[in-house]
Amino acid sequence: MPPHPDPLPQTGGEGVIRLINVKASKIGEKFQISLETRFSSMNSRERFLETMRYGSPDRVPYFEEGIRRGVLKTWRKQGLRSQADLSQMFPTDRREVIEPDLEPSPKFRKWPTSRADLKGLRQRFDPYGRGRLPSGWSKRVRRWQKRDHVLMLRIHRGFFLTMGVYEWRRFAELMDLIIDDPEFVREAMAIQGEFAARLAERVLKDVEIDAVLFSEPIGGNYGPLISPQMYEDMVLKNYEPVFAVLSKYGVDIIVLVTYANARALVPSMLKWGFNCLWACEVNIEEMDYRNIRQEFGRELRLIGGIDLDALRRDKDTIRREIEEKVPPLVADGGYVPLADGRIRADVPFENYVYYRRLLERVTQT
Repeated sequence: MPPHPDPLPQTGGEGVIRLINVKASKIGEKFQISLETRFSSMNSRERFLETMRYGSPDRVPYFEEGIRRGVLKTWRKQGLRSQADLSQMFPTDRREVIEPDLEPSPKFRKWPTSRADLKGLRQRFDPYGRGRLPSGWSKRVRRWQKRDHVLMLRIHRGFFLTMGVYEWRRFAELMDLIIDDPEFVREAMAIQGEFAARLAERVLKDVEIDAVLFSEPIGGNYGPLISPQMYEDMVLKNYEPVFAVLSKYGVDIIVLVTYANARALVPSMLKWGFNCLWACEVNIEEMDYRNIRQEFGRELRLIGGIDLDALRRDKDTIRREIEEKVPPLVADGGYVPLADGRIRADVPFENYVYYRRLLERVTQT
């Protein structure tokens, strides 16, 4: 069954007009960090938009990978100073994600299985319901109007999570429904597509966003769990109301966040209106961004693509991964280099420092 994805990291460091050039030297088991500051001509938001629109950014954006406290605790045993702030140690572009409540309200004890249940489904997905928008919404909107960082909106959780798949029993039930009652599946997805569209409009009436995120945890290592034809018929068709709202408000960067191996679905996502792929925790052979860019061209923007497994190994492996993959993609444009998953504690601190320093070097030469 598809993985239940970790939320992608929401924020990085401030990094608004500064670049931090890090020089790290190992002394015993400790790292001594010296910082050299130089000024940049773009803020984080300008840099991201210029990159995604194939313009001329001063450099590529650097997003933080979502490093949790447990990882930092492990790294402190490996040389990270107790008060160190990674966002100040490395160039980082701040990114924030608006996370509206996309869950049914109230939640289901048992998810619907027939068309007779659709009225109840629609009632639980009221886009105007209390609590759908993040708390303190008015204050947030006022703050965002003055922002210079990247602001994204997560508006859909993809097929399986939208249909209530959080455990094996519901997954098996849904797979049976796809065969036995496909019309129910289509109608359920249509209800939630309309819900997402109206919720997106509530947000976009108040604030200008830079990109929209649709999650799609739909693949295993060997490919997606439904065919491209089913994906278009049951899923993508029901995103049309959301795309119409995005077009109305001028949102031109529409990101599909996928997991594992979703390669077979890329032609369909392009056909129906997505223009950016963010592939996480991937089968790296099937989802190699160099091959994807060669096949689909600049029509498809890319975020991520750096094999997280390489960071777990040694410096030679990291060097090959970065030097062979990143420079041609950066040169071609429309690419934000980033590890293809959240950094875990099994990535040594020394490797992470090497990776970030090397990434900075190869993207600024």
